[in-house]
Amino acid sequence: MKIGIFFGGPAREREVSYAGGRTALANLDKGLFEPVLVFVDGRGRFRLVEPDFLLGNSLRDVLPQDETGFSVYDESRPVDRVDAAMPELRPEQFREHFDMVFLAMHGPDCEDGAIQGLLEWYKMPYTGPGLAGSAVGINKILQNELIALANGQQKKTATINRDAYEQTDKAQFFQSLTAHLGLPIVIKAPHQGSSIGVSIVRENDLAQFCRAVEQCFFTTTIQPDGWSKLGEWSSLSAAEKESLAQQMTSLDAGISFPIVIEQTGDHISHPAEFAQILDQLLTDGLPTITLSAVNAEDEVLFEEFISGQEFSCGVIQDDDQVAIALPPTEIYNVTSFDFESKYKLSTTKKRIPVETSLENNRKIQLAVSDVFTRLGINVYARIDGFLTPAGDVLLHDPNTIPGMSPSSLIFKQMAEIGLNLTDALTYLIRQSLRERIRTGKDTAHLKRMLADLDQRLADRKQTPLPDQSVVFGPTDDQWVAAKQQYNELAASGTARPQLVYQKSQTESVNVPVYLLFRDTIAELEAGLTQPRHPLLIETAELTAHITERYV
Repeated sequence: MKIGIFFGGPAREREVSYAGGRTALANLDKGLFEPVLVFVDGRGRFRLVEPDFLLGNSLRDVLPQDETGFSVYDESRPVDRVDAAMPELRPEQFREHFDMVFLAMHGPDCEDGAIQGLLEWYKMPYTGPGLAGSAVGINKILQNELIALANGQQKKTATINRDAYEQTDKAQFFQSLTAHLGLPIVIKAPHQGSSIGVSIVRENDLAQFCRAVEQCFFTTTIQPDGWSKLGEWSSLSAAEKESLAQQMTSLDAGISFPIVIEQTGDHISHPAEFAQILDQLLTDGLPTITLSAVNAEDEVLFEEFISGQEFSCGVIQDDDQVAIALPPTEIYNVTSFDFESKYKLSTTKKRIPVETSLENNRKIQLAVSDVFTRLGINVYARIDGFLTPAGDVLLHDPNTIPGMSPSSLIFKQMAEIGLNLTDALTYLIRQSLRERIRTGKDTAHLKRMLADLDQRLADRKQTPLPDQSVVFGPTDDQWVAAKQQYNELAASGTARPQLVYQKSQTESVNVPVYLLFRDTIAELEAGLTQPRHPLLIETAELTAHITERYV
């Protein structure tokens, strides 16, 4: 089966997606699937690329650059530029190149039903939840309302659109919000993922509040009393202006290009243009300049700050559409689990399951699996939330295409039930095929695809791949290298790898799959000697009928 791995996309999470494309390519079972790489550029065009396109440190590093010296994404380059190394692929040509799409894209247009709808139109099966679950999964305002309807949870929220915010008395509005929600206040851009466009206002500080709201609208104002660094634009040196323009290309923290000057309607696609246009407007005496991203949010969500243990819990389902929650992961040692703490900081700590009672962990799983089903999500998802000191479970942010780095929470949780990275991807492909059949579109063709895949999986049961041991010694470096070799063997489709820990010349022990994500030898040894948490055993037993198909 040829699998088109779609990564990139026009959303702000494309760097996360770039890493996910690399994970999918590296860990897809080559004995079952043939990968075809499709980079979706910032303008939404589909481009065939070779594997070396995924070798960069970031997506921006591998995109062709111009002579300006700025590092930019493709929206800042000429729209008619032709890249021979990245030929464009039209949707009607998809079936000539692959049989199914593996979606490793995130955010608006990528997991909100847009790309899913396009693929359904062209009768191309894809991984992950379908149209209804995707549409709900991207809208944080709608999520809050539906989760409250599904489980009755009480969480204070408020919203305001951009026009109303611009016309309101900011001080009075902030005062009314603090009276309703208290402090801190969580402010969210409602259609973003990876905690992009999320800010927490912890103090009774109007300036901080206005900066946070602008950040979530993806706007900034230049005026003498503006809340932005750009308010001091006229006093900056040429080098400082250039540096600031480069910072604005950042997708996770900056407005990013293209941007619009709202007072004039001018579009600026490249940071090199930015300083020149801005200087001219200020010279012309324009008193206020408002910059907004082309894909700026039109509404902002405000939530009360929840104190408690933060967790993230994956959900999978079986062929009967029964949703089963995986063991929840607790996130701790971090003030807020934002984009930086998710992807950039090494100090964020995680543990499986949540450090609480078995009953509370079960309560989390039940709440998560129930919301997954009631919101019309299928195949798999990750749902975040808090366990309060009173023992209440408050959920938010269903994520229908969880991040796909090798160390993503969903993969760690799937390892706890016995699925390594390669098995987890195979589950995702097969279960997605099963769910696409339920749409009643191209049913006969999809059933043949599913039957062929099931036969290949059954053949492996009948004639297993040869076992191959990956032996390693008692150092962290050896452990890391062994896991890398293990993953490569698993993805090759030529052998069944088994990690063997050679503790001494006379003692060795087989490492079970659920310990694959232990970071150090000390953590591995603790896992080998300590009894497993009863929730982990319980969840593995509940999902055994799913796992046995792939292992």
